[in-house]
Amino acid sequence: MNEATRYLPILLAFLFAVAVTGAMMLAARILGHPSNPSAAKLMAYECGKDPIGPARDRFSVKFYLVAMLFILFDIEAIFLIPWAVVYRDMAATVSRGFVFGEMMVFVSILVAGYLYVWKRGALNWNR
Repeated sequence: MNEATRYLPILLAFLFAVAVTGAMMLAARILGHPSNPSAAKLMAYECGKDPIGPARDRFSVKFYLVAMLFILFDIEAIFLIPWAVVYRDMAATVSRGFVFGEMMVFVSILVAGYLYVWKRGALNWNR
């Protein structure tokens, strides 16, 4: 197999993605509702707040804290998927109890972090 044919599937996938994107944009342009701009539609939209008053309004730190915690726990939980996929292969080469025990250590660290955050009240919106 020569070099050009090795990369042909990647090129075809890229061209397919470009074609689908172009077709969707063209369909939206043709089938979409006509644009009727008004003062309300042309007004800037930022975080669901009307853009009146000073531009330096403060946001609650609670919002950012919960967002960071969600990202942290979400990324850590994603590590469970590859482990589940390769669990059977890893258990064949290493002891099954060891592989399972290592993941339980990881999960227990996750649970300990979650309990710490909960006990500190980081998830309590009424405070």
